[in-house]
Amino acid sequence: MPSLRDLQFRLEYLVLRGLIGIVRAIPMERAVRFSATGWRLLAPRINPKRHRRALDNLAIAFPEKSEAERRRIAFAHWENLGRVMAETMHLDRILRDPSRITIDNAKIFARYHDKLGPIIGVSLHMGNWELAIWPLVLSGKKPAAVYRSVNNPYVDAYLRAQRRDLYPGGLFGRGKVDGDHGDDQRTARLITDFVRRGGQLGLICDLYDRNGIPVPFFGKDARTQAIAGMIARRVGARVWMSRCLRVGTESRFRIELKELRVPRTANQSDDVRVMMTAMQTQFEEWVRDAPEQWMWSNRRWS
Repeated sequence: MPSLRDLQFRLEYLVLRGLIGIVRAIPMERAVRFSATGWRLLAPRINPKRHRRALDNLAIAFPEKSEAERRRIAFAHWENLGRVMAETMHLDRILRDPSRITIDNAKIFARYHDKLGPIIGVSLHMGNWELAIWPLVLSGKKPAAVYRSVNNPYVDAYLRAQRRDLYPGGLFGRGKVDGDHGDDQRTARLITDFVRRGGQLGLICDLYDRNGIPVPFFGKDARTQAIAGMIARRVGARVWMSRCLRVGTESRFRIELKELRVPRTANQSDDVRVMMTAMQTQFEEWVRDAPEQWMWSNRRWS
């Protein structure tokens, strides 16, 4: 007989599937608009702590902007998150429509098409960030990614299955959950071996990490996860930076690619710090270019 916890997990899963079914029954553009409006209106009220964090982060990044301007950006960022939420439920339809995603600097992959080898693809929570890995899929590779596991094993398995087209190489879950994921150290070993064997791995590298290294971001040190630089330096992988920029309001996107130089001097620690600093500098430039599309409500500074 299922335990009470298992019954709770199953009920949560059924509720999620029902919600997704309703959203998918609505034309995508309408669902996305409705979700964007709902998040803009409700998220600051339902989660005032995160809204306050967004405003505090904006004050760190843009002290020269007025409070009214920072509030405008904060509300716009909630709207973008609402769009992402609905788009996630229509992800397969977005990927089937090639007119929705334009790739800048595609010549980068054309140049290395037959010799891509091991790659770390790094991105940030901008636009619809899950699409940032798409150029690697189009290049004929099978990238994998690291993601935060969901504790409900039924929901977790479903969400992973829905992302097979984006991550044909699989998903490595972070955190302890009921299921087959291990702890973060085990995940680190698995992803290092995956890249060492010639794999392509996607990472989001714009969150606060209490065990990370402090590097400047908008003029203030932010502890940053260094695993991307460490793996690239250790196994000889290339590092590609990617951002997904939303174009207009109809779920169309532009993906920009840049290669990050991987130094290999006698001092590995210094090499990793140089890489992570350059990465955050590029992230800052991208965020300044489209601040409404970055996730300001995430924790970035201690």
